[in-house]
Amino acid sequence: MTDLSLIFADLRFPEGARWHEDRLWFSDMHTGQVFRSNPAARTLEEIAVVDDQPSGLGWLPDGSLLVSCMLSRTVRRLGADGKTTVFADVSALTDAPVNDLVTDRLGRTFLGGFGYDLYADAAQKPGPIFSIDPDGTPTVAEDDMVFPNGSVILPGTATLVVAETWGARLTAFDITDDGALTGKRVWAELPSGSTPDGICVDTAGAVWVSSITTSQFMRVEAGGRVTRVITVEGRCATDCVLGGPQGTTLFLLTSNSWQPSETTARAGRIEAVEVDVPGPGPA
Repeated sequence: MTDLSLIFADLRFPEGARWHEDRLWFSDMHTGQVFRSNPAARTLEEIAVVDDQPSGLGWLPDGSLLVSCMLSRTVRRLGADGKTTVFADVSALTDAPVNDLVTDRLGRTFLGGFGYDLYADAAQKPGPIFSIDPDGTPTVAEDDMVFPNGSVILPGTATLVVAETWGARLTAFDITDDGALTGKRVWAELPSGSTPDGICVDTAGAVWVSSITTSQFMRVEAGGRVTRVITVEGRCATDCVLGGPQGTTLFLLTSNSWQPSETTARAGRIEAVEVDVPGPGPA
């Protein structure tokens, strides 16, 4: 058993966890809120509220925050006045919700899409990955993913790794200078039944994976070797990120369900555990 420290409770569906400017940032997907927090002091600050389901978070080179807005199929940008405006709109490129995102240091964003309406229990279809230029122009970079979800760029590389939730694997791409994705390959096959959701990377290049339906957080190396498993019995493991003073605090985000109609009890929470290998630093 692993002893976890409770950091925050009374959430619905915490997602989009990032460590940025010595703070833990995350969205509560089912309330529309985006938070910045000081985990040591257990304090929360509401940064933005959107009339949507916020998911992934990223930062442009000028420091402005990007928020994936799932239902409107947009990425919104938070201005200095505290208001959000549409930075990128992919609604003409997909009719299904969008999902998590990652933004690189040059301001290019990669955004995944469901491919079908999971909430309406529609038939499964392949999902896209969008490449969004620093000026907000989107293009379809990949159109054949099995529910693309959490994404990371491996430290010191131009390698994008994406969780395929219903494919039980992590898939990698090479990012070209113009933002195209090439060299699609399996980075790691996960244990049978795994459902990878949010992911984060450490300085050794291993990826921590939240497996939402198996209530597990796993540290996985390229090729698929699992070096550690943390189980959160009876809970949906939604996302994770490395942070804290030394970068060795693994924040674990969980909920009781991914369906908005079932999270009204506000059973979502964020817990923490110390691990051996630190994260690469700020998002």
